[in-house]
Amino acid sequence: MEKFDEWNEVKKLISKKKRALYIKSREIFWVKIGKNIGDEEFGKGKDFLRPVVIIRQLTNDLFVGVPTTTTIKKDNDYFHKVSYVDVSDKNISSTAMLLQFKTFSKKRVLSKLGMVNKKEFKMITDKLKRIIDPTC
Repeated sequence: MEKFDEWNEVKKLISKKKRALYIKSREIFWVKIGKNIGDEEFGKGKDFLRPVVIIRQLTNDLFVGVPTTTTIKKDNDYFHKVSYVDVSDKNISSTAMLLQFKTFSKKRVLSKLGMVNKKEFKMITDKLKRIIDPTC
């Protein structure tokens, strides 16, 4: 059974939240990305969470992010392997799912998890540019 009703209850709580949060590019946050349709990536657990790499803040409330997975995928134009140290000094290996990049509200953000280094981030943004404009 799909968990759309459970996600709808979580989403109602998220929509009421007021969030004054400072974020910056390269940071990784736990984000309540929800229960989504088809092959769209969805969150796990009771809060439908997934780590998301912050690509760019767009407005006071919106940012572009890339969800990650602990499943290591082949490094290609749509996936990028990343390693980072989380807030508890644990080494984490994951894969940024570039094909799943999207705009998120800061209301969905739970807590900071870590940060991608500058070199990795440049490779991620270069791949995103090629997704948007294949002539790059």
